[in-house]
Amino acid sequence: MSETKTATFAAGCFWGVEHYFNKHFKGAILKSEVGYTGGQTKDPNYRQVCSGATGHAEAVRFEYDPSKAKYEDLVEYFYRIHDPTTKNRQGNDAGTQYRSAIYYEDDEQKRIAEEKTAELQKTKISAPITTEIVPEQQWYSAEEYHQKYLVNNPGGYCNHYERW
Repeated sequence: MSETKTATFAAGCFWGVEHYFNKHFKGAILKSEVGYTGGQTKDPNYRQVCSGATGHAEAVRFEYDPSKAKYEDLVEYFYRIHDPTTKNRQGNDAGTQYRSAIYYEDDEQKRIAEEKTAELQKTKISAPITTEIVPEQQWYSAEEYHQKYLVNNPGGYCNHYERW
């Protein structure tokens, strides 16, 4: 197996993001974890993040095999399963914790994220994209009951779907 890579995305409620990516990239995603990033509060909990006071976003971090999935494919799928044109909102979920963001780990990921965003703005997404493309930041794992939530609770809340 080749060296693994990491990708971190925020696209609204982390339950659906994790679930859709794991189904779509089965075999390529080796590990997924939901958590919080992008804010100023150290070691936040779900209640604090949902209050909006921490500055953190609900996010998902994936460890993946780049020989089975390219980063640009992950970025495109990220855009495919949420609405990147609604600032701090996904459906009924509103607040900075539901913002659209790509947290890149190096210059290569930044370049790919910027290029793919520009391409999709021209070809698939007509309204202005509000997604933040920012360096990865301190990661805090969400509470255990959030991990693989929709696998463990198949009827659970999810506002994500494939848009194209």
